[in-house]
Amino acid sequence: MAEKTNLVLLDMAGTTVADDGLVERAFGAAAQALGVAPDTARYAEQLAHVRATMGESKISVFRHLFAGDEDAARRANAEFESAYGALVAAGHCEPVPGAREAVETLRAEGRTVVLTTGFARVTQDTILAALGWTELADLTLCPADAGGRGRPYPDMVLTALLRTRAVDDVRRIAVAGDTSHDMRSAINAGAGVVAGVLTGAHDEAVLRAAGATHVLRSVAELPDLLRRAEDGR
Repeated sequence: MAEKTNLVLLDMAGTTVADDGLVERAFGAAAQALGVAPDTARYAEQLAHVRATMGESKISVFRHLFAGDEDAARRANAEFESAYGALVAAGHCEPVPGAREAVETLRAEGRTVVLTTGFARVTQDTILAALGWTELADLTLCPADAGGRGRPYPDMVLTALLRTRAVDDVRRIAVAGDTSHDMRSAINAGAGVVAGVLTGAHDEAVLRAAGATHVLRSVAELPDLLRRAEDGR
């Protein structure tokens, strides 16, 4: 019988929270605020990069898009967070079916659950409040909580371990996410279970290529996966 996986990190947008195109819509608002017009080659190029880097810290994405202009990157990030928060406040935010129940089940089984995001803290808190999830998990983390570096760095995973002290071995950590950056972050941290979910940005081939040990239809399947793994099935 395998050791129990006592620390579980779950991504938010695309994994536990239905994205519904909100990231791309908020990016559009940010790009236009900085003078990058839709239907231009530059806009299309930037949007392609946003899609390819889903899961990464958003300020890091904008630093790439506006390389060499830190002020522009910060303004774009602020516009993005503002636009995303407004969409959430307007009701464009729903949980992935079964996500809340999965978190409740995991915690009832004695596991520590941490919700993570590549968004800023203000946006993460807006989403949590909109869903009534402010007390759902044991801990919530954004890149700023882990020193500023988001995915694919291992920092948020390792910060969760240090803050919760839920496990004494990184192999007893499970991470679930919908993007290649989620998978790489988990692999870089040494997590024992790296579960990709198909409710968000990337498909099974991309998740597997990034290191996923398992691919699930949704996060709702995670509690059963962990139980089966621990029972040796």
